[in-house]
Amino acid sequence: GMKNEFNRRHPKFAAFMKAVAAKGVQEGSVIEITVRNPGEEEMTANMKVQADDLELLRELKDLIG
Repeated sequence: GMKNEFNRRHPKFAAFMKAVAAKGVQEGSVIEITVRNPGEEEMTANMKVQADDLELLRELKDLIG
């Protein structure tokens, strides 16, 4: 469905997420995301993964597949 279509349109992103999932995210890892909208200033946020975050990240991984 929609997941397969997204992966088809964005194969590099899908491969990146698959590689991250295979390696796993551990406590102390930093997750950063940047959004660049045309004609606007980019926005960046990051977080350092804490032990309490790991269960939610595992659930997100399972949800994404």
